[in-house]
Amino acid sequence: MRRLILGHTTEFTLLVVMVLLCTGLSFATDRFLTISNAFDVLNVSAVNIIFAVGLLVVLISGGIDISFAVAASVVQYVTVLALMALGGGNWAEGFIIAGAVGLGLGFVNAFLVWRLNIISIVATISTFNIFFGLLMFFTKGVSIYDLPEWLSTRVVFYEREMPDGSWVELTLPVVVMILCCIATWFMISRTTVGRKLYAFGDNPEGARRFGINIGAMHYISFGWLGLMAGIAGLMQAHYAQEVVPNALYGRELDVLAATVLGGARLGGGKGSVIGCVLGVLMVSITQNGLNLMGVSPFAFKMIVGAIILIAITLSSTRFDKLLPSALRTSTKKGSAQR
Repeated sequence: MRRLILGHTTEFTLLVVMVLLCTGLSFATDRFLTISNAFDVLNVSAVNIIFAVGLLVVLISGGIDISFAVAASVVQYVTVLALMALGGGNWAEGFIIAGAVGLGLGFVNAFLVWRLNIISIVATISTFNIFFGLLMFFTKGVSIYDLPEWLSTRVVFYEREMPDGSWVELTLPVVVMILCCIATWFMISRTTVGRKLYAFGDNPEGARRFGINIGAMHYISFGWLGLMAGIAGLMQAHYAQEVVPNALYGRELDVLAATVLGGARLGGGKGSVIGCVLGVLMVSITQNGLNLMGVSPFAFKMIVGAIILIAITLSSTRFDKLLPSALRTSTKKGSAQR
């Protein structure tokens, strides 16, 4: 058990902080600690978690991307317009088109970073503005409300009415989010590609000398984020039942902060899917609790920023230093014996 905790310091620290936060919010408002509210938080967080697991792969590889939210907005428009031109389409065609367009936009970033040797954050700041500028120019900021019926009809896999009259619902975005998390976990934890991404992010020069294809690492990481952005954009359109050009604008910084909060290192070579998910959920739980308490939305950014700062500070502290001295001594003895 001790080895498990010490091997996943950030994740356990986040869990502790989340438990304390949830305990405090449950005393502050009786509507917080309910099953229906928990499912509401999960449904609202689904799109951000899909973004986050894609961004996690880029961060592991040592890069950074802030254009994914705008890319998702582009995907929404292109996908809906393409499907309307095809006569309406269906879910299979929607996922194929959204994934392909998102993948292509991710490859654009990879090309700029790999072939033109532009620092990833500079490249993605550029594409952020280019993607958003092109989107607003061609759409003139006009939203699309007349979506295909299959896209605007809510897909609910499980629903149940609670004794208090509220409803528990497991919607399509949550199911898709779970599949995206599993796919990302499998790729970075159970494949050779994942091990190469960690090695490249931790020591790019060493990875190159070891024979790892550096160009492939860029295209895989940025392409994966582009794919996740495409899927997230489609899920956002389904959830909101409309396509608004600037609906996802500004989401990138919240997702980046939550992903780093979950233990992903900006320098590369570190990060996990579970930590990433916990980081996003912690931000969502905080926002949900503050809303239920009636706290002004103007104070939300300040409070969440403080919580992220505290959580990252705790995550940066070795977990064994937080343990009682007797347990630390026992841990050291056990390590010495091994």
